[in-house]
Amino acid sequence: MNSTPTVIVTGASSGIGLAIAQAYLARGYNVVGNGRTLKRLETAAASLGNPANFLLVAGDIALKTTAEALFKQAIAAFGRVDILINNAGIFIPKPASDYSEQDIDALINTNLKGFLFPSQLAASHMSKNKSGHIVNITASVAMQPNVKVPALLPVMVKGGLNQATRTLALELAADNVRVNAVAPGIIETPLHADYSGSIGFLSTLSPSGKTGTVQDVVNAVLYLTDSQFVSGTVMAVDGGSTAGVW
Repeated sequence: MNSTPTVIVTGASSGIGLAIAQAYLARGYNVVGNGRTLKRLETAAASLGNPANFLLVAGDIALKTTAEALFKQAIAAFGRVDILINNAGIFIPKPASDYSEQDIDALINTNLKGFLFPSQLAASHMSKNKSGHIVNITASVAMQPNVKVPALLPVMVKGGLNQATRTLALELAADNVRVNAVAPGIIETPLHADYSGSIGFLSTLSPSGKTGTVQDVVNAVLYLTDSQFVSGTVMAVDGGSTAGVW
């Protein structure tokens, strides 16, 4: 069996997910990257030099069959899965009364089902191996809502994932499987397509008066990877936004 650690990263075709995949590849890990389309994944892989240990598995992470394909192909190629990064997610901020049925379905499908199906498979696989780590990328606004960012549905779903992180950490602790979360604030990614035109406003959303970078999130993920006695933690990476009201 391959002794090199293997990581599954969902939402790996851009932004935070791609940066996380790149960081693990730089460490020599095997990385299995998931994205909605193969074309976007291939573009991402090309930007990294098409490493041989970067396996691409396209599909909608809201579907259980996609999660099953991720684990099946990862195990077939590399022998086992050591780390799961549940990164895929969308963020739709708007007043509570403005959410449409389509908004609700999109958030539940990607943010909730996209966490649950891979995590179920990871829990089963890693418990049998008596080793593993699940990291959920959530959102700091779910820990400390902000009147400037009305976001009832993301707060509801991501807040649930923060609690699920603690719950699953307890459930899997006896099998030596750790579960943690990183809760980013405003990070400069393609998620904020109009970032250049709204930098002034976005910078006001943390008491530090600035936004974060994908490397800030990567650093937190790698810290949790290396910290073998840390589990059940939700680590805010948000310039101090969760510290309170300012």
